[in-house]
Amino acid sequence: MDSLFKTYVTLLILLPRFFVFSEGRNIDPNLTNHIGGVDYTKPEITTNSKGHWVIDHKNVGVGAMQLQLMPNDRVIWFDATTLGPSALKLSPKGNCPVNIDVNDQPDCFAHAVSYDWINRKVKPIVLSGEPWCSSGNLWPNGNLMATGGTFTGVKTVRMLPKDNLNANFIDRKGALGDNRWYATNQVLEDGRAIVVGGRDAFSVEVVPPSLDFKPMRFDLPFLKETCTPPKGLYRFIENNLYPFVYLLPDGNVFIFANDRSIHLNPLTGKIILEYPRLPGGSRNYPASGVSAILPLKMSEDNSHPLNVEVVVCGGNKPEAFEMVDAKPAQQKVFVPALRDCHRIHPMMMNAAKWEPEQDMPSPRVMGDMLHLPTGDLIILNGAKKGVAAWENAIDPNFTPLIYSPFKPMGQRFKEMHPTTIARMYHSSAALLPDTKILVVGSNPHQFYTFNVPYPTELRAERFHPPYLDKALNKDRLEINAACTDKVLKYGAPFKVTVTFKSKIQLKLGEAKITILYPPFTTHGFSQNQRLIVPPIKKIENNVITALAPPSGKIAPPGYYVLFVNRLGVPGQGIWVHID
Repeated sequence: MDSLFKTYVTLLILLPRFFVFSEGRNIDPNLTNHIGGVDYTKPEITTNSKGHWVIDHKNVGVGAMQLQLMPNDRVIWFDATTLGPSALKLSPKGNCPVNIDVNDQPDCFAHAVSYDWINRKVKPIVLSGEPWCSSGNLWPNGNLMATGGTFTGVKTVRMLPKDNLNANFIDRKGALGDNRWYATNQVLEDGRAIVVGGRDAFSVEVVPPSLDFKPMRFDLPFLKETCTPPKGLYRFIENNLYPFVYLLPDGNVFIFANDRSIHLNPLTGKIILEYPRLPGGSRNYPASGVSAILPLKMSEDNSHPLNVEVVVCGGNKPEAFEMVDAKPAQQKVFVPALRDCHRIHPMMMNAAKWEPEQDMPSPRVMGDMLHLPTGDLIILNGAKKGVAAWENAIDPNFTPLIYSPFKPMGQRFKEMHPTTIARMYHSSAALLPDTKILVVGSNPHQFYTFNVPYPTELRAERFHPPYLDKALNKDRLEINAACTDKVLKYGAPFKVTVTFKSKIQLKLGEAKITILYPPFTTHGFSQNQRLIVPPIKKIENNVITALAPPSGKIAPPGYYVLFVNRLGVPGQGIWVHID
């Protein structure tokens, strides 16, 4: 009897996490009531479109190993500085700064660019201190911070200011407390960031939004425990680099490495909980699956997210890297990538477990998973066989997937129109404020290499998701930026004014606001990425009143892209600042 009573009490506690009841709204009974509640009171507007691709730029000149969308409407990406010349020279002619990582020789080539995504123009940027396989995030003021790399960049912090479009990177070498090569950054609730792991770096450190600081690091043995041992001198395997890291609503972080995950206090290093192991294979570099924290839809009273859930898809077997890397071509065995997906509710603590998700339609390694304005996600890029690193994969996966995590099982993945360009190792992607996906990069070779099956790729593409079907334009709204609040204060009401070409009057239950933190993307993981769905309190004369996220635990301070959707059709986003 005592056991039954405990079960009953547990159900009373947990049920509100899984079921949401709409107050004061007439919900169409045919709508699916998933975890987090329905988004609209009417069915979403649909299209049969599978999207389409457009070449955005024929030659951007520099590979996109690391990429960040910035609040000044520039996309910054950069490559290694020690692996030979790029295809773009610095300007003006004769600008050849000394490359300290190449025997102090002058280097006339750009290894970083600023891309004006509105006008499709490329501007070279100077940076020093090798950023090869580094990590990064935005500061609360919108400046870009990039951390680590190798050689003289292994402990370097670089900063690119938001407000100077002609600036080059400013760096401080030796600033970090540990070598950070293949690490992950996550912004915390106060705007500081943690840098997690890296090759032979079994530690975490806290980095403030400044170039002037003293290292604050602590050991994290979990990272060593999840590291697949090397097979000899310099024959690394690891399978736990670029760990998946997410800020949780309690201010702690979820860290996933290889096939294990923990709930960690990021300021003390205390492991609060270790979750069950994820079966099936390895998910981090070089096995390189994809992962995201699902949209954080806030409760009606704005006190908490209705659902906190992490998804992991793809990757490869633990032994896949050693079967292909550094072997003669005739001896390489390209192991087929995984296609399975799994989800976990980390805030359920001891009750949390990995639950099987619908399989992807095709296997994928080295992909990218990005949030869309609608609350869906897109998975694109990568390969079907092999692993990350130079020339370790074949069979490009050309077909993007739209992932709708709250549709009924069996309906969650939809294949899109394929690209014709292989986007393999060292490719990146970003959701733009115009709701399109910018895709750049791919260089599975040590140097810029052409006239081979998977060449260095210098074309930029833009994918137009199905919601940009021209047939939906009559339902597409525009945000009136002049009449919209662009500075959001934690927990406070804010207003968004929208207009329609078709004179539609927006009604409560027809709109959804989504707020995106723009991620730093590299090696198939979008660091810091999160999408927040704030509660809408009223709509009058196409003016929406909603509540800003309640704290930095939900939305770390900084710049976000705010979108408004009407019945699943998004309009272009605008930049807002949250603090």
